[in-house]
Amino acid sequence: MIPIESLTTFIIASTLLGLAPGPDNLFVLTQSALYGRKAGILVTLGLCTGLVAHTTAVALGVAALIHASATAFGVLKAVGALYLLYLAWHAFRASSTALKGRPPNALTAAQLYRRGIVMNVTNPKVSVFFLAFLPQFAVPENGAIGLQIYMLGGVFILVTLAVFGGIAVLAGTLGSWLGDSPRAQTVLNRVAGTVFAGLALKLATTSA
Repeated sequence: MIPIESLTTFIIASTLLGLAPGPDNLFVLTQSALYGRKAGILVTLGLCTGLVAHTTAVALGVAALIHASATAFGVLKAVGALYLLYLAWHAFRASSTALKGRPPNALTAAQLYRRGIVMNVTNPKVSVFFLAFLPQFAVPENGAIGLQIYMLGGVFILVTLAVFGGIAVLAGTLGSWLGDSPRAQTVLNRVAGTVFAGLALKLATTSA
């Protein structure tokens, strides 16, 4: 069992990491501003589903293998960057439909949820981060390491749900305030496209 002191430190660190500007929370912010609070929550759920995969990868040692393989890391990085460029392209060519109501090009719940999963799973830096972060709080004296990794991953996911959910609500509220302005929709789409393109460039140029 993980001591409460270590768990408290882990929760504080996870919260601060969730609040720090990064690809995932920027992704939630842009999608929430464009499509509303519900969309942001669905994307957050998708991202957290991806975190389950990363937690499992660390617990089973797969993340270490990916980190050690330049080819595997490069392929995963390329897939993630191409997906972000795909999202940027769609954002730049989106119509300037008013945000209020459901625009013709709005995404379904399944599409938004899937976006979150793909965004998270295709970012190899998340596995590398988990590989470096989670084991710091897992020690043999507290039981099976694999079980502790799963427990820590679960706590991190709950913290992420709370933090990103808050971001989704705030950004979605901002988007609804701008709901009567087609021009605001155009600006938000351009901002989202720029963010996606920037994240793609950052991911493509990152190293293991």
